[in-house]
Amino acid sequence: MTAPHDRPTAAELVEAVRDWIARTQIDGEIESNTFHARIAANMLTVVERELMLGPSQHDAHVARLERLGVADDAELAVAIRTGALDDRLDEVRRLVWDSVLDKLAVANPAYLDRVEP
Repeated sequence: MTAPHDRPTAAELVEAVRDWIARTQIDGEIESNTFHARIAANMLTVVERELMLGPSQHDAHVARLERLGVADDAELAVAIRTGALDDRLDEVRRLVWDSVLDKLAVANPAYLDRVEP
């Protein structure tokens, strides 16, 4: 399950952190390791939020797509390109906006209070 989230997936983030930990050696580059450890911790926090929020966000995304009569994001993109949903642009905008908010809630929820609809 990825929608509404994009790459890197939760599994890819966990793999990157695991690989970094496996390669890391304390060899006098403590400052560099500290920086990378903070990045690794942030990546794991993103994974944690995706695991918590992802299933309900996925279900909500699927429901929004169904209301527009499309099966997935690819079909939505085709419908937008061909003008098939031009008479429902407010609904399309709302779906896209809600998807952006879902992505932000996982990637960096601190930005949620900075965005306007």
